Amino acid sequence: MNAAEYLLATGRDEAIAIETDDARISYRELRDAVARAASAWRALGLAPDDRVLVFAPDSIEWVIAYLGAIWAGGVAVGLNSRLFERELAAILQESGARFAWCTPQAAPLLKRLAQGAAQRPRPIVDADFLAAARRAAPIPPAPRTDEDMALWIYTSGTTGVPKGVIHAQRTVITATDCATTVLGATPEDKLYPTSKLFFAYALGNGLCTGLRLGATLVLDHEWPTAERVAEIVARHRPTIVFSVPTLYLKMLQAGVARRLAGVRRYVSAGEALPLAVRRGWREATGVEIVSAYGTSETIFLLFHCSDESGVLTPLPRVEMRLPEPAPEPGAPHRLWLRHPSIALGYWQRPDADCDAFSDGWFSPGDLFQRAPDGHWALCGRDDDMLKISGQWVSILEVEQSLASACGASVQELAAVGFRNADGLSSIAVFAVAAPGQEENANRAIQEGIDALSNLKRPREIRWVSELPKTATGKLQRRRLRDAFPGNE
Repeated sequence: MNAAEYLLATGRDEAIAIETDDARISYRELRDAVARAASAWRALGLAPDDRVLVFAPDSIEWVIAYLGAIWAGGVAVGLNSRLFERELAAILQESGARFAWCTPQAAPLLKRLAQGAAQRPRPIVDADFLAAARRAAPIPPAPRTDEDMALWIYTSGTTGVPKGVIHAQRTVITATDCATTVLGATPEDKLYPTSKLFFAYALGNGLCTGLRLGATLVLDHEWPTAERVAEIVARHRPTIVFSVPTLYLKMLQAGVARRLAGVRRYVSAGEALPLAVRRGWREATGVEIVSAYGTSETIFLLFHCSDESGVLTPLPRVEMRLPEPAPEPGAPHRLWLRHPSIALGYWQRPDADCDAFSDGWFSPGDLFQRAPDGHWALCGRDDDMLKISGQWVSILEVEQSLASACGASVQELAAVGFRNADGLSSIAVFAVAAPGQEENANRAIQEGIDALSNLKRPREIRWVSELPKTATGKLQRRRLRDAFPGNE
């Protein structure tokens, strides 16, 4: 199979595949443009399995260059256009990419950061490439096997330097499972992922799902903010929105949630959805958020929850098994998952590969706990669970309780575990007060702590101006934990 051909096979010729603020393209036009882009990649010397970095803001052209590389037999690698130079340099050094599709402004940066790389990617300026593609004759998709590489996704780097996740051609065969089973999506829907396409969440559940469904994908070249999301919803009228907890919270705080109209389903992933955000969103919009779980290694969402229970239900085709040896009863633990979208592994990371992949199974770094009904509750990563006085305490649960107690007086809040002076596990909380709300925030967080059971009470509060984030906007808990000498 060829993943690009598979994704483009179902859309009606005249149906709109993608729309942005300044352009739209039908499925017939997109198929033709991708086949011509593949021809242009071949003319540049692209060979099977050659990596192509796509380093530019989201656009229709981004999709054409990306899918064109896969159609031609290459491997597409979307990169965050706002990556920190250190992470970008590491990717350029290790990826072995032959080409980098980019804006004219980015070409000098890529050349500089690739100095010393064994294989320096050749910058291909977007406008020049697209002009050549328009002149090229379309070519048929390159035949590939199910297990041949199709695309890479670089992880967000929450646990260190981003890793290249290698996905096979077969990864896209489950593209519509969540959309049809959970969201009731049809080709008449408009899907709007607020995250960018380099992010697995948007790439899988926005681009891949939208195209295979034959629906319309709404893309925005600008970085998402609360007001910007409201503008896009008002202008394009999407029916399904994929976003992240932080942005849902910001939309609630900015008062724009009540202005959104026409959206019938909201999906949240990337991090745990706080109960206060779920309730606030339901009150503001009348629509319940579907919280879901997936990773860069699965590209698509594998679990979902549509109520306040937090209990995750697996999607079709998800197989699960417990780790060996069997964990102690009631203890949170990792799971092994098998699914057609599971990645082949990591690029040049043998230790991480051995820890997470085994004979077609994948074990995320997150911990799960079996719920009474046999389903699963997400507990966070292994270092988000603490054993205090012999009992397991979830950092995420503490965090969500305090966020709910503080309301609008606190903009952001994160809890972490640390070793106290006696060498015992304790909890600390880092918080960002809303402007002008410092006194109210301090009082609210203390009241929230007092309402917790003794085991769950943070023993230290640190007020900061901002929380550390990755280039994808995800919280870097490791940097918070590193503030305590005992955690080194």
